[in-house]
Amino acid sequence: MKDTLRLENVLWGLFVSDSICMPAHWYYNRDALKKDFGTITGYNDVPHPHPESFMVGNPYLPDVENARKLDRPYDILHEHIRFYKTSYKSVDFEMKTHSGEHANLMPTLDERYHYHHGLKAGENTLGANLVRVLMRSIIKKGAYEPENFLDDFVDFMSLAGNNRDPYLEIYIREWFENYTKGLPANLCAPSQRDNWSISSHGGIIRPLLLSLLKQNSYEGLGTAITHQQLTHRSENISSSLGVLVPFLAELIEGNSPEITLQKFAKKLPLIKIHGEELTKMYQDYEGPENIPKALTWKIHTEFSKQYLDEILPSATDESMIAKRFATACYPEHGVPLIFYFLHKNNFDFTTSLFDNANAGGDNVHRGMILGMLSGATSTVPETLRKGLAEYENIKKEIDAFVKLCE
Repeated sequence: MKDTLRLENVLWGLFVSDSICMPAHWYYNRDALKKDFGTITGYNDVPHPHPESFMVGNPYLPDVENARKLDRPYDILHEHIRFYKTSYKSVDFEMKTHSGEHANLMPTLDERYHYHHGLKAGENTLGANLVRVLMRSIIKKGAYEPENFLDDFVDFMSLAGNNRDPYLEIYIREWFENYTKGLPANLCAPSQRDNWSISSHGGIIRPLLLSLLKQNSYEGLGTAITHQQLTHRSENISSSLGVLVPFLAELIEGNSPEITLQKFAKKLPLIKIHGEELTKMYQDYEGPENIPKALTWKIHTEFSKQYLDEILPSATDESMIAKRFATACYPEHGVPLIFYFLHKNNFDFTTSLFDNANAGGDNVHRGMILGMLSGATSTVPETLRKGLAEYENIKKEIDAFVKLCE
């Protein structure tokens, strides 16, 4: 029987880390992050403007006419539509400059709205709230059924007022574009081979949590990858789950955290193109979307013969954060960073969480994974749990979900 307290802390770790990282999400420039927040040590409101935000003008192009014929919903943006370029409304802002870590096209500074514009201290992002959609789907039926999750996913996204977070990851937008074209719901997942951004930390979170329902990591991995394929067709995500699912399972079983980390660090090869070489490519092509497809594939899937365990003993913040591993959304960079923060802080929940938050980049999705792993070995402080805006409702859902995992 699984340890109830460990399971609870795994889930609390996910939601707490998400909310603490949220205001500093996608700050690649750590000097800018420090200027806006100092050192993050708790919950904060979202600031305006976000100096590096390129959410404004992101595309969402559903087939509106076909969706109406099929009686399928297409509006998933609702009150956030003004930030996006869509097939049913023009964007309210003008793109004027290439800037930031990725050299993407952006509006002027005063129109660079934060990805999570309007969220207050202690609130959760859409990514975490979709975890809750999955949990409620399982609690309602007493078991996981992919079709039930997909129905609840569509209902949640298509009903105005459910989502206060403006930031819809690209997989959500592309999933609904495919849905409006008439594809069956279980075949709407976009592919990493078509869009580099599909291979992101966001595709790991729900599958990793779902693996907790199974009594062993062999079954857990199968269920995790099956769920992953509903929303993310990505080799890199599947490979990450192949390491993270058994890693989390062994931590919940009470195995030595550091010995377990070293065991799985031996299974993580180091990505070949990184650091200044990677940044220069973004700058040269004025954004990742302009890099030729074959080169994009090479950037994200070409690994060296060196493994993470070989560099951990001498690792420092200076050598690891941004210089060796990008703080962006790619698991081939983010998963080794998670291992580094856990190793550096001896799995302490609070110091690992704040190190990740202050590293910036995709700290939110990377942080939810880190929160689960560190939560398996630590007690999430009550002050942080109760600082969540939805604490009471999340507690009820965690309690009910954990009963199904025992």
